Amino acid sequence: MNKAELTQKLSAVEFAMWDLHLYLDTHPGDLSAVGLYNKYYKQYRMLREEYESTCGKLTAIHAQGVEWLKNPWPWEKCGCDG
Repeated sequence: MNKAELTQKLSAVEFAMWDLHLYLDTHPGDLSAVGLYNKYYKQYRMLREEYESTCGKLTAIHAQGVEWLKNPWPWEKCGCDG
């Protein structure tokens, strides 16, 4: 997948997670929704790992120290011309 595809999939999965999070605030006993949330969380982690291995860290929170200052910059990495 290229950067645009990964970004779109990450956004979709993250939206689903937030939606389920809000639902679970009012329905904490819905084990089916908890399972679905966990499924999306696992998918999000996998997509994030793929994105970061190809395109660099997604956010500064996930970067180590001065990693953001090293070359190449995240948008200069190969495979991220999406």
